[in-house]
Amino acid sequence: MINLKLSLSKAEQWVSQNEIDALFPSVRLASKKVYEKSGAGNGFLGWVDLPCTISEELLARLETDAAKIINQSDIVVVCGIGGSYLGARAVIDALSNPFGALLDKKTRKAPIVVYAGHHLNAEYHAKLLQLLDTVNYSLIVISKSGTTTEPAVAFRLLKKHIEKKYGTTQAAERIYAITDASKGALKKLATANGYTTYVIPDDVGGRYSVLTPVGLLPIAASGLNIRELVAGASRMEEFLKNYENPAENPAAMYAIARNILYHKGKTTEILAGYNPSISFLIEWWKQLYGESEGKDQKGIFPAGVNFTTDLHSLGQYIQEGLRNIFETVLTTANQDQNLTIPHSKDDLDGLNYIAGQEIASVNQKAKIGTMLAHVDGGVPNLEITIPELNEGNLGELIYFFEMGCALSGYLLGVNPFDQPGVEAYKVNMFALLQKPGFEKETEQILKRL
Repeated sequence: MINLKLSLSKAEQWVSQNEIDALFPSVRLASKKVYEKSGAGNGFLGWVDLPCTISEELLARLETDAAKIINQSDIVVVCGIGGSYLGARAVIDALSNPFGALLDKKTRKAPIVVYAGHHLNAEYHAKLLQLLDTVNYSLIVISKSGTTTEPAVAFRLLKKHIEKKYGTTQAAERIYAITDASKGALKKLATANGYTTYVIPDDVGGRYSVLTPVGLLPIAASGLNIRELVAGASRMEEFLKNYENPAENPAAMYAIARNILYHKGKTTEILAGYNPSISFLIEWWKQLYGESEGKDQKGIFPAGVNFTTDLHSLGQYIQEGLRNIFETVLTTANQDQNLTIPHSKDDLDGLNYIAGQEIASVNQKAKIGTMLAHVDGGVPNLEITIPELNEGNLGELIYFFEMGCALSGYLLGVNPFDQPGVEAYKVNMFALLQKPGFEKETEQILKRL
């Protein structure tokens, strides 16, 4: 059995049982396309049976290399963009001490994971290089082609730095390349320099790749248990596969509810959390759903908020703004820290009425009150609950979102596994940079400017 639960109870006035039942045939067809690999984008469905087919050999190799990284590094730099870093960061941030960077290495027991190549800001990368002057570090570079601009630029900087710091031979022992099995610039460079390499499967797209070495090596290098993560994903894979009845299948029900709401004008979905540790889980989810569904002039726009913080910024809009939104609330039921609100003799802040209560309980009341208020304000609320934040439950959640996304995309009538629109900005950028082969585009764009 799985630990994850999905509730549609706070969306019932917008999502009726008759409407759900009417979509059962469509979601069964979508499920058939996924499992039989017969739908659009079927060349990128390797993630479907990935958790249950990850080999012991691969897991052991990842753990061995992660132990080596941990032993030799104060910092691990993960160089990648989009799906090449978001999944790993989602898990690492969710399960790591948010103040770990302030602890000494002996106390934290694993390196600090930092990120590069996910944007083109010079100041950020300059300050990173200054930091790396002072510490021992290893580098994990992730790119299928090795030519994606942002990580390729960062890797040039980092390669030069690490070779100057350690010498070419020792630097090569600290660089781990996750890339194509046989082709591409990064694969060629890794082979020439003797880097340790891992393969990005051809049939797994970047945003679905967190359970490949793309996500597993950085997660293991942060000191987390990748076996438990994979085990949780495997539980969810087996559960969803065995429950063909959509009513018993949470991924199918999530996809159905989203599409019913979308066709009623609820075109923006806000993923809301009440734990700041899941901020990058929300970012990962935004890429997964935005890149999968936003095409052919269709798609639910994925947004994210962190409550209660964002109740003091976006709360007004959610409560009374344009009624084209619905929320999916991600709840982590249990927390491993119980802080009690102390009593104050003078009670100047007026909080003695909750003195003695645990902060987690107050946070829970804030969540329930907010959900009720937003529903009263015309915002449907779905809720996904996991008992606590740990590797196993995050594995369940990752696979649940992946399958829900695939089914929802097929229900919407789009290919959930391509991203043709991503190339549009690149053409303009390459033209402005006068990249060879883009002479015609350069001429045209300069006329526009």
